[in-house]
Amino acid sequence: MTRLKKEPLFFIRRRFVSQQVFNEIMDTSNPAVFVNAELLHFYVGRRVRAVIQVIRSDGGAVIGKSTDEKQLVVKGPTPSVPITNFVEVIGIVDNEKCIRAETWTNFGDAIDMFSFNKLCQLANGEFKHLFL
Repeated sequence: MTRLKKEPLFFIRRRFVSQQVFNEIMDTSNPAVFVNAELLHFYVGRRVRAVIQVIRSDGGAVIGKSTDEKQLVVKGPTPSVPITNFVEVIGIVDNEKCIRAETWTNFGDAIDMFSFNKLCQLANGEFKHLFL
């Protein structure tokens, strides 16, 4: 009788996944820090994630309002689908007011900007050790 080795399963996004899929989803080799516009200057040249309210799109750049009410510029290729009112951008910080986008995620037409701003403050403050 051959005994099959059981692989541990993880519950993610309402389904069980294998260790391999879990590792792919939870890739921590290149983390992106939660930031608002005020925190960008700490992360020049590093990978970050920010939620913005889109104000306008000018060719290769999107102008938006960060969760702390300050203006941000996001450069780089915009997504192929139309951008909604709120988006999350993951990318590299070019300077204290600009992110070079790698990934865009539409967050729809409404989001609690106050709560996300608090998350940014926690992820860069007293509870920084809890975040990647």
